[in-house]
Amino acid sequence: MIERYTLKEMGDIWNQQNRYQCWLDVEIAACKAMNKAGIIPDDDLKNIVEKADFNVERVDEIELVTKHDIIAFLTNVAEYVGPSSRWIHYGMTSSDVLDTASSLQMKQATELILTEMKAFTVVLKAKAIAYKDTLSIGRSHGIHAEPTSFGLKFALWYDEMNRNIKRMEAVLETVSVGQISGAVGNYAHLSPKIEEMACEFMGLRPVNISTQVIQRDRHSEFMNAIALTGATIEKVAIEIRHMQRTEVLEAEENFSKGQKGSSAMPHKKNPIVSEQMSGLARLLRTNALAAFENIALWHERDISHSSVERIILPDSSILMHYMLKKMTRLIDNLTIYPENIKKNLELTKGLVFSQVILLHLANKGCSREKAYAMVQKNALVCWQTKQPFKELVLADNDITDVLDRAEIDEIFSYDRYLENVDYIMQRCGIL
Repeated sequence: MIERYTLKEMGDIWNQQNRYQCWLDVEIAACKAMNKAGIIPDDDLKNIVEKADFNVERVDEIELVTKHDIIAFLTNVAEYVGPSSRWIHYGMTSSDVLDTASSLQMKQATELILTEMKAFTVVLKAKAIAYKDTLSIGRSHGIHAEPTSFGLKFALWYDEMNRNIKRMEAVLETVSVGQISGAVGNYAHLSPKIEEMACEFMGLRPVNISTQVIQRDRHSEFMNAIALTGATIEKVAIEIRHMQRTEVLEAEENFSKGQKGSSAMPHKKNPIVSEQMSGLARLLRTNALAAFENIALWHERDISHSSVERIILPDSSILMHYMLKKMTRLIDNLTIYPENIKKNLELTKGLVFSQVILLHLANKGCSREKAYAMVQKNALVCWQTKQPFKELVLADNDITDVLDRAEIDEIFSYDRYLENVDYIMQRCGIL
């Protein structure tokens, strides 16, 4: 594969310099393949490889006249190469260059995204381990449910991010393809062998079949994998936003020295990064929808997809890379308040043990309906009076006729809620 310079940031991949560089990489790879096939003489290939170059400003200047970006690019390259340039783009069509170059860019982007995804899982794993034995309240419908491990929040996100990584690795395979198949994809002017050799030079695989374009289900898969990862990030962000609410305050985003939360209220510390992630995830989903719309094109090709891709491919790639970096820092520096976690766990005065009592009563022979009514009666009193649930249970003769004091003491123990945490984390590959 031809490599001209190192791509360190996502913006480098989608700028004009790299865009034209990828075009040139495709053209040179095709020339090398045609040379091996005996089409381009050795001297001309040597001249092309040594002299082929471009200038972004010059290409753009020529395009103002030609109104055709590939022709403008080829004209500029010819200014560097001279007479041997007659072989550049020989037997090819614009989409051979544009689509194969886009594949190179998506491949480069996917590799950078994968690096950041893996970095994100590292901090999620560390937090999962650090808080695996920290009891917290689990919530369903936003309402206190039963105790759980605070570390399981991070374990869940870690596991989901690993699925996103697998999807992105599959995408890397999907987008790492090229074509040199001509105006309607039937190799009328160049042999499929030329395509195979050119793709090999670039570290790509030839598509099985194309029209004038590489089919856009590949691009849609790329965009949807990004959108799915964005949805996971939003899931994490929403949980952090909830945990940072004043009434909850189990965790909050790091507030750096000199940072301000509100122009009006000096006391404010807002979950600004998490809220930003929620907003950006919406853009990723919208762009993924646009990629779906690009799949259906007229006949062998139209260009309704082209203008869309010039926006959505760089925008979503850059956003995804940015979001992963931001979330990695956020989780790594997340402020967690164990004392508030414990306070919230005990907020409902023991109501979290209601299911255990229900199960013990059923195990002793009570019908589920009767047991449910016995427990719910005391639970509602606890809600209304804030009297400890255990006291109410111990004072209820209907319950104590079935369960003795020792059994009730055992019921009101948190131990069972952490018994299988290590097992879950082992299954997730954390321990």
